[in-house]
Amino acid sequence: MRSDATRNREAILRAAEQLLAAGESVSLDRVAEAAGVGKGTVFRRFGSRTGLFQELLAERAERLAARIAAEDGALPATERLLGFLDELAELAGRNIALFAAHERACAEDKYADPTYLRWHAHVSRLIAEARPGRDADFLAHTILGSFDGELVRHLGVERLKRSVRELAVDLTS
Repeated sequence: MRSDATRNREAILRAAEQLLAAGESVSLDRVAEAAGVGKGTVFRRFGSRTGLFQELLAERAERLAARIAAEDGALPATERLLGFLDELAELAGRNIALFAAHERACAEDKYADPTYLRWHAHVSRLIAEARPGRDADFLAHTILGSFDGELVRHLGVERLKRSVRELAVDLTS
């Protein structure tokens, strides 16, 4: 990627992040203005608000992606699942506004989002490993549904973490 394209991408992502953190409207016009680029630049790079939120979430979730890729299976599946869910709860807590905005923007096609698909595949695989015969696909959706941005805001990170851990243990025991 050219240096100006890289610089513009970073400026756009930071502008979207700042608007979210301030609780302001995150339209492509507002993001472009805050980033100091044209709306066409934002549109060409991300395609839509949904694409912008997907990219921002993927960037924030890079540590989880690395964890999934590096996992070697040395620990039992339930322990790996609990560690992943703890990190996801921390990520959700640090990025509540992004999670909520991402959910609203992706509502029509939530289950096709690349980051969600990666998380779902990982959680599903761990559930299937821990409890063969269970509907791991459904149970993974159920667990990941607990990370709804507004629910995270309502419960708080520690309660969410504790409750999701209890649910995961119950489902994999």
